[in-house]
Amino acid sequence: MGKKIRELGIKIGSLPVGENNCITDVEGVKVGHVTLDYPLNQEGGYACTGVTAILPHGNNLFQQKVTAASYVLNGFGKTTGLVQVNELGVIESPIMLTNTFAVPAVAQGTLEYMLETNRDIGVTTGTVNIVVGECNDSYLNSIRSFPITPDHAKEAIFNASTKVAEEGAVGAGKGMVCFGYKGGIGSSSRLVQVEGLASPYTVGCIVLSNFGNSSELLKERYIKSSTTQHDSTISPTDGSIMIVLATDAPLSSRQLNRVIKRCGIGLGRTGSHFSHGSGDIVIGFTTAHHISHTTNEIVEVRTQLREDHAVMNLLFTAAAEATEEAILNSLSQAETTTGRNGHIVHAYSFGEK
Repeated sequence: MGKKIRELGIKIGSLPVGENNCITDVEGVKVGHVTLDYPLNQEGGYACTGVTAILPHGNNLFQQKVTAASYVLNGFGKTTGLVQVNELGVIESPIMLTNTFAVPAVAQGTLEYMLETNRDIGVTTGTVNIVVGECNDSYLNSIRSFPITPDHAKEAIFNASTKVAEEGAVGAGKGMVCFGYKGGIGSSSRLVQVEGLASPYTVGCIVLSNFGNSSELLKERYIKSSTTQHDSTISPTDGSIMIVLATDAPLSSRQLNRVIKRCGIGLGRTGSHFSHGSGDIVIGFTTAHHISHTTNEIVEVRTQLREDHAVMNLLFTAAAEATEEAILNSLSQAETTTGRNGHIVHAYSFGEK
């Protein structure tokens, strides 16, 4: 595994980063991976794919939901669950990431996990909304062979921890290609200090990067002029990016929607223009509110930030900076990978400033 870009002397933005520069800097957030990397019993076949699980907290997510929102930058994607997230403003399951054709299997496994841990779902209470996002890893992965099973989704959930998340060619990122080079999972965080508060708010981002060609990467922003690397001719088919933003700032679902829109700024700064065939989708949540599934109360009271306070602009900045750096970390930490039919995607070398 390579280095984070800060270890290479590349600094993004002005806000301070969290202790681990990872989405898990938001207290309670957990990330888990399952990575598939082996030949299949067919000529040239190879499983080069995986599953990544993001848990907003370590308790029962159905019984204690979190305020959430999603935003579509470009809708060439096959996610599940976002219609209800935007309608009700909550997430009640792990957020799962995988390859395009594995969405049904991962949704099935996540649903089985939720039913196993909530015996009332579908019996004495309603159903559950499963959130799964995807990118197309078919250049490296034999996607038509469906190597991912429901059990892999459950394994990723069970693997989730609050430790620093693995990045690069791991989990759902195993077979992903970004700007023609090896992409995948990347993460970053920012701290937002507010006068009068003892502790700063934390904003964390994790991405699944699988978009763009090498001519679009704004290399001059990140590497010294003496660093040279041949342009890649690889461009991911229907390339996409999934962005998940977490924070502990007390925001309403509508305010979260405003914040996560700014993730598109960070994506654009790397060189993306949200191309026609790219599913560029953001999912955001705040851990500030745990919303009980069962209550006899008619009214519920939540705290939220004032819209016109300067802190909102800082949160916008944090979303943009953390997204940009997470994308770059997905590149800098990915290793050269060989997949189906001998396809090779090389790691990108940023050099050191």
